[in-house]
Amino acid sequence: MDDYLRRNRTRWNDDSDTYQQRHSGQLDSAGMAWGTYSIPDTDVGALGDVAGKRALELGCGGAQFGRAVAAAGAEVFGLDMSEVQLTHARRNAPGMPLVQASGDAIPFADASFDLVFCDHGAIGWGDPATILPEAARVLKPGGRLAFNISTRLFAICWDDDLGALGTRLIGDYFGDDRHDDEEDVYFAPTISRWVRLLRSSGLRIEDMIELRPPEGATSTYADSFPYEWCSRWPGEHIWVATKPRA
Repeated sequence: MDDYLRRNRTRWNDDSDTYQQRHSGQLDSAGMAWGTYSIPDTDVGALGDVAGKRALELGCGGAQFGRAVAAAGAEVFGLDMSEVQLTHARRNAPGMPLVQASGDAIPFADASFDLVFCDHGAIGWGDPATILPEAARVLKPGGRLAFNISTRLFAICWDDDLGALGTRLIGDYFGDDRHDDEEDVYFAPTISRWVRLLRSSGLRIEDMIELRPPEGATSTYADSFPYEWCSRWPGEHIWVATKPRA
């Protein structure tokens, strides 16, 4: 395992209990919803019909999203690097098959899943150049990948000194995909880079959805994703891609 993945696992092991305590109320009630403002998939249309599908959540955390997908009729498997997050997942989703692993080495056979999905999970906290080919590998022909990630705009407006989003561009849009701070590492490629990464992984892009919170929405993540900012600019976007049939 690369050093940055070890750092990310340590961070999530250290922070998981506090994270779940702070956000579980929103996550538990969100159902099948995306992002920091829990926008329902019925409004977004990223997952499609999940009934009868075999699905894998990359970076499942406490498995609240996976549990909702399972309740809609899918057979869901959860993957996470953090053993502490998986402890919460076992409590939240009893009986869901869970595995501790990183997204760049998915311990499942080729063509195992109809759906791979991720909401600020392994694809954000791992290098998409290695994770996307793995996601494509475990998808069946005709299968779907749907994931939500912080945008490049969010990354370059983040002020490390303030520990908050600003309203001016601080970083370079064409800078490094990797954002490395003292605690962890996350990745925020440009839009064109995402297009190339998805296509080079053998996937066909179906949609890219920039998330905007509904009017008056609240969020337990508002300290990092303020409503006023996210109403003006996209802080998160969902990519939807499919694996072509032979």
